[in-house]
Amino acid sequence: MWRSVTDLGARRGTPLVGSADEWWASSESLQRFLADRAAEWWVAEEDSRIIGFGRSIERDGLFELTEFFVLPKTQSKGVGRALLERAFPNRPGQVRSIIATTDERALSRYYAAGTAPRFPILTLNGPPQREHGRRDLIAHRLEADLASDFRGLREIELATLESARGEAEIRWLLSDREGYLYTRADNPVGFGFVGKRGTGPIAALEASDLPDILLHVEDRAASLGLEKIEFQLPGPNEVAARHLLSRGFRIDPWVNLLMSDRPFGRFDRVIGFGPPVFL
Repeated sequence: MWRSVTDLGARRGTPLVGSADEWWASSESLQRFLADRAAEWWVAEEDSRIIGFGRSIERDGLFELTEFFVLPKTQSKGVGRALLERAFPNRPGQVRSIIATTDERALSRYYAAGTAPRFPILTLNGPPQREHGRRDLIAHRLEADLASDFRGLREIELATLESARGEAEIRWLLSDREGYLYTRADNPVGFGFVGKRGTGPIAALEASDLPDILLHVEDRAASLGLEKIEFQLPGPNEVAARHLLSRGFRIDPWVNLLMSDRPFGRFDRVIGFGPPVFL
C-alpha cells in the first residue's frame, strides 16, 4: 500500500511525508480490524511475493472496497482486474461503494466494476481549539456497554447512510477513539468519534447541528493534546465545510472520490472515517 500510494502522490505532485513504518505505527489497529472483519481479502502473488491486494468490508446494506493496491511496476498487467473481480463482487440488494483516489488506472477499473463518481471527499485539516457548543446539545460519552446508545447510533446511520455499523465495529471504534452520542431533550440527534489515530465518523440527523458537534469534537481533540486534526468531508456537506473553513481549517491538495453503483445516503450531514478507507 505504502509503495503504491507514494508512487501516486509523486505522480500527482502531492508527495506523502513519513515512512511505511510510521504509517504502520499509526494504522496497525485499523489494519488488524480490517483483517478480522474483511468480507473479501485477496492477494496477488508472483514468485511467492505479494504484488497486490484487495479487501472489502460488508455492513447492513453497504459493501465497501477498503483497499486496492498493486505494486507500480506490476500494474497494467491484468493483476488489478483479477483482484477487483474477487474483492469487490456484485452484491444483490446492497450498495457497492469505494473511496477512490484519482489514479486514472484505478478509476477505469472502478467504472468497469459498475461504479461511478458521486462527489469529491475533501480532507480539511487544522489545529484544534478549545470550544463549547450550544447548551441544548448534550454530549454523552459512549461506553463499551452500548445498550440503548447502540440503537441511537443505528437510527442515525440508517437515516444518513442508509446502512449501519454492527456492534463489533462500534466496539472497535471505541477501542480506537472516543465516541459521543449527541442528544437534545433526551433524543439522539448525532454522533461523533475522535482520537489520536483519527477523527470520524460523524453524522447528524439535521445538518444545522453539525457545527456544534464539530466544536465539541474539536474541543476533545485539543484536550487530547493533538496538534492537528483532519476531517474527511463529503463535497455536498456545505454546512460543515463553511463552518470548518471559517475556523481556519485548510483543504488538503489530495482529493478522493466517493464512487458507488447507485446514489445513496444524505451526505450533506455526514463526515467520514479518517483515514479515508471506508465511510
